[in-house]
Amino acid sequence: MGITAMIPNMTIDGLQSEATKRWGDIYDNEATRMQIMLICPRRERKILELHGDMVEHGQPVIGVFHRPRAEARLLQEQGLNPRDASFQFLDLATSDLGPWMQHLVTTEKWVRASITIQPVPFSVDVPAQRGFENINMLCFRHPDLPAIERYYLPFPPTSVPNKCFVSLPRKQAAEFARQQAEVLGVGRAAEPATPEPVAQEEQTEIAPPEIVMESDVVIEKHASVPLPSIDDGTSDEPQNVEDAITKATDTGFGEMQAAGEELDSIEEHIEPVIEPVIETIPLPSVPEEPQLQQSEIEIEFRALVSELLASGIEPSEMMDDPRWNSINERATAVGFETWPVFLQLTSMG
Repeated sequence: MGITAMIPNMTIDGLQSEATKRWGDIYDNEATRMQIMLICPRRERKILELHGDMVEHGQPVIGVFHRPRAEARLLQEQGLNPRDASFQFLDLATSDLGPWMQHLVTTEKWVRASITIQPVPFSVDVPAQRGFENINMLCFRHPDLPAIERYYLPFPPTSVPNKCFVSLPRKQAAEFARQQAEVLGVGRAAEPATPEPVAQEEQTEIAPPEIVMESDVVIEKHASVPLPSIDDGTSDEPQNVEDAITKATDTGFGEMQAAGEELDSIEEHIEPVIEPVIETIPLPSVPEEPQLQQSEIEIEFRALVSELLASGIEPSEMMDDPRWNSINERATAVGFETWPVFLQLTSMG
């Protein structure tokens, strides 16, 4: 899935010139890109703005909306009321066209056709305009809207100044799309760089352990120690094993008895040790983190959506409410994103 961001007062050409600086290795300058036009019902414009959040794509997709003003009557002459529709121009990688339009074409039955983008005639009072050659462009249209053959702009599609909606892919998706393009021969198909040989570390040879034969082992023989000669009975040393045991027992018992008497005399002079009483000190209470307060515009937006839900209005029809555009314009001015709150409230409802 992508991540959509809104950049005010920008053009498609302006973002393309800054793409590498803005998005680094996500943007591939050598990828083949194209421009298309989308025409959707006005009530579904918000969904179209964030369409990239639900689509896997490999390169950034740049979109800008255009609202006909002085040139609106040129569309009415073709049978389309511009108040019923929203018009978006997209710049995207050729390999991303299929994934971007798959759901709209297969599920919602959008119609694919060709449209000619023409400069506004000089007879129409447009304050500022720039001439350009006619552009034949691929167009996808919602089935509820009538078809048109021509669309008029004061500037080329990539030079229309407005809020640009940029859908950035995740890096894994970008790498996957780049590999797919190389396999399918779509867009950029550069040969992969030859990896440099990796120097192998020198391994220290370890000599195998020597095998020692049993015949090579020399066992030293201890010299025999002569036994002491038998005394004539005048020595205090024991003459046999039983006398040695008896003497050792008597001597050990005497030493133990003397040590016990000495220990008893020491214990009489030892004063009892009084263990200190440790008082339990209560830990200071940790203050709770203050909750983030909602801004006035967020409170107003939540109240509007909750009111419409309570009235039984479907989420896709809430944008027809006359209060919707006013709140969204004020929210954009203060930097408050209404779409995440809208998804949260409608999913809970």
